[in-house]
Amino acid sequence: MRVLLLHSHPVEESYGAALHKTAREALARAGHTVDDCNLYAEGFDPVMSRHDRIVYHDYPENTKLVSSYCDRLLAAEAMVIVTPVWNFGFPAMLKGYFDRVWVPGISFELVDGKVQSRLRHIQKLGAVLTYGATPFRAFVAGNPPKKIVKRVLRAQINPWSPVTFLAHYDMNRATDQTRIAFLDKVRARMEAF
Repeated sequence: MRVLLLHSHPVEESYGAALHKTAREALARAGHTVDDCNLYAEGFDPVMSRHDRIVYHDYPENTKLVSSYCDRLLAAEAMVIVTPVWNFGFPAMLKGYFDRVWVPGISFELVDGKVQSRLRHIQKLGAVLTYGATPFRAFVAGNPPKKIVKRVLRAQINPWSPVTFLAHYDMNRATDQTRIAFLDKVRARMEAF
């Protein structure tokens, strides 16, 4: 299976980078072809310009500046996101990816004013997230990243697709033991993905 691995952590020598590496290697060991899309390393521009917004509904004009990312999304059979959670949301880099790449003609089309997915070829979805907050604080805040993965993205690809959601909460008080245990969990779940 061809897996699009989206990574959006700016620091190469970090726990987030270790999670990305662990997920990439485990997916490859499981026999998947991994398209490693490291948004920071690739210099992805997350800013939706005025021009981008003007041509947002004009396919294929809306894909010209991000066509290679659109091609990668359309070639994917599965997707795994590895990212930190900042202020109960995705980093601007990842949010910008969704805003600029998941556009009409690529991820959806409007038919009689209703959204119809164009990503039904994606069979599985996974997310590996780190939160500074505790599970309770994330719950009280509504845990938007979890809802985006398990509801919004899942609905856009296929509401019946399996979702693997892994989160290390309370990173502000993480220990070597909690970080190692979570790396092991990510390794095992990605090998079974």
